[in-house]
Amino acid sequence: MSRVQAQSNVFAAVADPTRRAILELLRDGEQTVSALLEGVHKRAINATQSAFSQHLAVLRGAGLVRHRKEGRKRYYRVEPAPLEEVSMWIHYFDKFWEEKLDNLGHYLDREHGKETN
Repeated sequence: MSRVQAQSNVFAAVADPTRRAILELLRDGEQTVSALLEGVHKRAINATQSAFSQHLAVLRGAGLVRHRKEGRKRYYRVEPAPLEEVSMWIHYFDKFWEEKLDNLGHYLDREHGKETN
């Protein structure tokens, strides 16, 4: 797989709210598939076992999770390294938000009597 394909897989993987919820659940450590599915349902995300398995497959394909088998159970853990590409892309827009927030601050200062030089 090329680097561009891997990056697009990561962006596609995190674009889905169910997959983001899975990553959030794994943030604190390894979990079984059943614990992950229960955690997703607690977040009011309805996913069948089949759909949930497909979400895990997408995350595995993007390199965002790994699993290990122990007896009949599969334990998943997050692999955060591929998220660096997403973080770098988001960081690219920091300047935009900083400018917008600065402008908002100046506006509020003008409208509410705080003068700035």
